Amino acid sequence: MARIRNRLFLLLAALCVASTADAQLRRGARTVVRGGMAPRLDSLRMRADSLAEAAFAASLDSLLDAEFRADSIRVAQLRTDDRRALDSLAAARLGQPDAPRIDTARRQVFRKGWFMNDSMSLSKVSWISTVVPGYGQIYNKQYWKLPILYGTVGAGLALFIHENNAYRPLKRQYDALTDRSLVRTPELNALQDRMIRSNTRRQIYLGLTIASYIYFIGDAAVNYSTNDVSHVKKATTLACIFPGAGQVYNKSYWKVPFVVGGFASMIYCIDWNNRGYQRFKKAYNLLSDYEAHPEEYPDGPTDEFHGRYSASFILNLRNNYRRNRDLCIIIAGALYVLQIIDAHVDAHLKDYDISDDLSMNLEPLVDYTYLPSAGGNRPVFGFNMSLKF
Repeated sequence: MARIRNRLFLLLAALCVASTADAQLRRGARTVVRGGMAPRLDSLRMRADSLAEAAFAASLDSLLDAEFRADSIRVAQLRTDDRRALDSLAAARLGQPDAPRIDTARRQVFRKGWFMNDSMSLSKVSWISTVVPGYGQIYNKQYWKLPILYGTVGAGLALFIHENNAYRPLKRQYDALTDRSLVRTPELNALQDRMIRSNTRRQIYLGLTIASYIYFIGDAAVNYSTNDVSHVKKATTLACIFPGAGQVYNKSYWKVPFVVGGFASMIYCIDWNNRGYQRFKKAYNLLSDYEAHPEEYPDGPTDEFHGRYSASFILNLRNNYRRNRDLCIIIAGALYVLQIIDAHVDAHLKDYDISDDLSMNLEPLVDYTYLPSAGGNRPVFGFNMSLKF
């Protein structure tokens, strides 16, 4: 009996040890046993958490991949000297021995990138082309235009200088004669004709030189295609370079005669009033000098009108011509600004999306309105207008 009891006790102990070992094998690494019992895990919650973690990891990986691609594209677009500067800055932050070269690398990037940079703006290219002839053609890599530019500008400038050297002695001689007397003589008329012809040629040469110079500045702006520049900026830049060029770029050709004609009229008015101002200014100076020192002029007044008009009358004419000249200069400046604004706004409106479905409907309307004084509804007649855009 005692032997049977011992065997039963050993069998129960073996069963308890086996069940404990089996529980240890099945239990995970993070299972916590309290009070001898393991809590049952919620399988649905575990599956939902795993799906949420997988979705979050996938979205995070996509964002990091997109950012890495964008950064790699930006790095690929950098120039060699820019990469060196960035590498030197990174080395300085990490405390590497290349840190003392940061300032030198930055200076090299500034020197190289400011004057010839792949991402230079259109306005900067235009301004540098104004100071340095041919810079825009070099930047646009149109080197074959440089001989044409320097040839036309150089030839026009040389002809202007040559004609100006011939005009200046004639002008000094004419001023010396007219400062003493404005009486018309054959000698004075012949000298004035020669001076006018020389001055006309001089102005033509100067105009051709300036026109060719401005043309090549506009050519640099038109052919600028390094970066994606909007049509609005190009039109505004061309309008600033030369009046009417912005309207031509916007293909608003009907506006060009108004702009060019307005500027030509203003230039003519400025020249006309300036010549009148100079004429009456000289006459007033001669008449004033005669009235102050009549003993020095035994033959009477030497002004253009020979004393037929008083000094105050000639002074009023001189002031009127000067006022008109200044007013024409102000109008020309306002016209210049106005055509720039017109080119800018017109370029904006070229890209403005306007629907073709523009309509207006007008139809009769009959409605009923309650009137307390009448004790009921009364018909109301009118019109109903609707706009569709």
